[in-house]
Amino acid sequence: MTHPVATDLQRYLQQARDTLVGALAGLSEYDVRRPLTPTGTNLLGLVKHLAGVEFGYLGDCVGRPPPVTLPWNEDGSVWDGADMWAAADQSRDYLLDLYRTAWRHSDESIATLPLDGPADVAWWPEERRATTFGHLLVRMTAETAQHAGHADILREMIDGRGGRDHDDIGDADAWRAYFDAIQTAADTFR
Repeated sequence: MTHPVATDLQRYLQQARDTLVGALAGLSEYDVRRPLTPTGTNLLGLVKHLAGVEFGYLGDCVGRPPPVTLPWNEDGSVWDGADMWAAADQSRDYLLDLYRTAWRHSDESIATLPLDGPADVAWWPEERRATTFGHLLVRMTAETAQHAGHADILREMIDGRGGRDHDDIGDADAWRAYFDAIQTAADTFR
């Protein structure tokens, strides 16, 4: 039986996964791929990155190698940021399918491994490599939530669509008034 804490973490992890994937809905191939920050952050790159991180932390590190080989891990280009953007020959469907495969693989780990089960993160400094599955599950949940927040902001930059609770908070007039109040407060410091 899965530990209740693991069940809660898996639920939060899935909510963050869904938020991230939902940020791509209805966008063109260009918009999901284009860099939107000076450091190149882009929506499809976040998906690609998290697929690899899940396969690593909740797979490799706990003795459950992924069912697929990630080319950017295989050739070492992950260390040059190749996991943070979609190459022209990597389709949206390919990367989303890869991410969903990572979910299934991770969810199997969550269902079968104890939170205090041993884990080893080969790319961490030697003195910190030994950890637990529970630690990595918390870390993965936090990282996915962080990147889902990035995705919400990137999506808003592309077409103005806010996050999943945007419409629950107010309509366009309410958001405009809210924005104007913030701008007015900021303007006092010009």
